[in-house]
Amino acid sequence: MNKFFYICCAVMIGLAYASGLSAEEKTYVGSEACKDCHEQQYNNFMNFSKKAHSFDNIKKMEKKLSPEEYQNCFECHTTGYNQKSGFVSEEKTPELKNPGCEVCHGPGSLHAASEDPGEIVRKVTIENCNTCHSKDRIEAFDFKPLLFGGAH
Repeated sequence: MNKFFYICCAVMIGLAYASGLSAEEKTYVGSEACKDCHEQQYNNFMNFSKKAHSFDNIKKMEKKLSPEEYQNCFECHTTGYNQKSGFVSEEKTPELKNPGCEVCHGPGSLHAASEDPGEIVRKVTIENCNTCHSKDRIEAFDFKPLLFGGAH
């Protein structure tokens, strides 16, 4: 492990305390926090998963959508939107502006700090995908979940 990783973890934990979160509450940290320990998975995800860059897709559509419609896109095209520590805006939480590792594996702060595999969702199932790839969205956008497609 490099010093930068440990410093980042310490800063994230400090920010969690400063924002009133308990030390035991999992928070979103962004996919970059996963990169040092899970380099191959991170690189595969960033290079081959369409969702790793899907915020760009809604950005292209922004002018054609009402502000409400645009914000509804954040539910599936960001990490942790409408969650306590999730995506707020490109300016405030740029590290969460795309759906990342934590969309499938859950908030990663405790796992990143402890490296304990019990602090993260390890076994991803199709039910995890159904959050965004629901029947209504499949019909509306003509897409289907591809479990593990390009992710790992």
